[in-house]
Amino acid sequence: MLSKLMSAAEGWSTTAMIIRMVSALIIGTVIGIDRALKRRGAGIKTHTLVCLGAALVMMTGQYIKMNFEGNMDIARMGAQVISGVGFLGVGTIIVTGKNQIRGLTTAAGLWACACLGLAVGIGFVKGAFITLILVMVTLKLLTRLDTKLLMYAKVFDLYIEFPNNESVSEFMERIHKMEVKICNMELSKSKIKGEGPNAIICIEVHSRSQRHNVLESIRGMVCVKHVEIL
Repeated sequence: MLSKLMSAAEGWSTTAMIIRMVSALIIGTVIGIDRALKRRGAGIKTHTLVCLGAALVMMTGQYIKMNFEGNMDIARMGAQVISGVGFLGVGTIIVTGKNQIRGLTTAAGLWACACLGLAVGIGFVKGAFITLILVMVTLKLLTRLDTKLLMYAKVFDLYIEFPNNESVSEFMERIHKMEVKICNMELSKSKIKGEGPNAIICIEVHSRSQRHNVLESIRGMVCVKHVEIL
């Protein structure tokens, strides 16, 4: 049954159009659900609309090729989708107050969703669903792997809040005594009146085992009000 549907999607008929658009709907929804569950900017509706729109554009290119005379490049409209969907991706990428970049995965997901829509639109449904499985594996499993790798990295970023300006000097003295390397430090004033400064600090340790000890030492400092790993 499934193979018959895939074969039917490769043809050019009303049934093929329905199969292609329903497939685009399913693909966009599946990817969108993952993003929505993680409370990202682009959710189910955005991914579904991108995938449906891309599929329609590719089908329109095929329709023009088949029904109008002239040397029409069927891939031209699809190429515009791949580059044009970037404006949506840019809108999902933000830099937080802690200088963290958010939304890169969502932007890449939107681009991949558009590519999947193009594949479905031209009738390459089988390839689109195989790629969908790999995309979901990337979003689910590789996210966990990425988190694990960050937990054991020798170089890591910390967001630290200090009770007052004098605490910064005391913190720096203690850090130097711990024999760890400060790769970068960005100090800024708190936006809340009466609060001390905060900093984004990149620290490099000699070994993975030293990382835990350094974090516990920093958390126990009187000169540090709050600390968290970025």
